[in-house]
Amino acid sequence: MELICPAGTPAAFHEAVDAGADAVYCGFRDETNARNFPGLNFSREELREAIAYAKRKGTQTFVALNTFMRAGAEEIWYKGAADAVALGADALILADFGLMAHVAEKYPEQRLHVSVQASASNPDAINFLVDAFNAQRVVLPRTLTIADIARIGKNIRCEMEVFVFGGLCVMAEGRCSLSSYATGKSPNMNGVCSPASHVRYRKDGGELVSELGDFTINRFPAGEAAGYPTLCKGRFDIADSNGYAFEDPVSLDVMGELEALKAAGVKALKIEGRQRGKAYVAEVVSTMKAALNSPPDRRAPLLARLRTMSEGQKTTSGAYEKRWR
Repeated sequence: MELICPAGTPAAFHEAVDAGADAVYCGFRDETNARNFPGLNFSREELREAIAYAKRKGTQTFVALNTFMRAGAEEIWYKGAADAVALGADALILADFGLMAHVAEKYPEQRLHVSVQASASNPDAINFLVDAFNAQRVVLPRTLTIADIARIGKNIRCEMEVFVFGGLCVMAEGRCSLSSYATGKSPNMNGVCSPASHVRYRKDGGELVSELGDFTINRFPAGEAAGYPTLCKGRFDIADSNGYAFEDPVSLDVMGELEALKAAGVKALKIEGRQRGKAYVAEVVSTMKAALNSPPDRRAPLLARLRTMSEGQKTTSGAYEKRWR
């Protein structure tokens, strides 16, 4: 199975390639990219150099144009697609059906992957995208069990890619409204979830309070590590209890299910983390590459190293085992 690795900066891109990534995914420094944060992403010239470096090393480059087009400003996305094709991207990762139609018509030889943001999660939806736009791979939502994935794989006409490690987003993919409600900035339109411009921390007695927009997201007593105030991972008063309403602030890790994912027909394993630094990318990619190249009975010590790289140094299998609250 291929290992698909994140790069939010040129430095992280080089680390992913050198650590053994089969493909690296990245995006432009604008709203076409669902990780549109200050200090991240690529200019056209940086992407040109990155793709050339990857090709010399035998690594593919996937360019994510994975937000939904804004009415009246479609040219921003069309230009992003044109530039990515011209620069030699091996695949475009797209969410918007209109952009898929544009790419399929203008660049019929360009490989097209369906972004997780498109939320294609059943054979009818996936095969429609294959027939309509010649999609060659679908990135499946993180709301499916391995049994679900296996059933889908038997009934579709394209490759499957799944997330196996990194930040866990609990939304029904492509339909996040929580951050938009709190900040006015949409992950799916503007490419920003819980933007730093709306984040505040303040002291309240012996507690550290984290806020997003006008909302208190969490309170941390002295000695407890303070997490980033993402609304879906906030701690709230519900009835007579206080706790994490949607999901604990931990990372996804299903690397222990590699054989089951392979048997289900998965073609590619995806790491989340374009907001992470180059040291994180290097460690995670090299560790996972070594695990993939090892027999199943020798993977455990390697995979244990990933725990220290996880959010809160804890992990979950998320919806893969349907244990969510």
